Amino acid sequence: MIALDADDLAVISAHVQDARVQTSDIIWRQGEKRLLVGMNRLDWSRRFPGKPPRAAWSRCCALTGCLSCKSRNIDLGAPETVLELVGIEFHPGEAPGGSAVLMFSQGGALRLDVECLECELTDLGADDLGTSDLGEGAEPSGWDA
Repeated sequence: MIALDADDLAVISAHVQDARVQTSDIIWRQGEKRLLVGMNRLDWSRRFPGKPPRAAWSRCCALTGCLSCKSRNIDLGAPETVLELVGIEFHPGEAPGGSAVLMFSQGGALRLDVECLECELTDLGADDLGTSDLGEGAEPSGWDA
């Protein structure tokens, strides 16, 4: 899925809402003008009533044409920290550029000043949460639903 304007980015934002991002999976490649964000999001389509979701989807969100990357309330020096992605917005500047903002819960944010908006979301596949091999009476692992 590719976003080249604010409307397209709103669709990608909906697909990554509530994704979990580990700070070690935020990779700024300044020389390539690119930000990569690895994330996991629960697969709610595989949820059964009264049961937790059975899998998470691993995804990568890549933003290219980035002139700068700034963070607020995110400790990038703590690689094990897990953030919850609230959404992604685009704020137009001098056409075709502007700022893409990744907003996280607890007030965290990444702001990217971009030459033009180009965001790609790639599914990397399902990440089984270990619920398929549960024995009787065992508790499921993974995120709380």
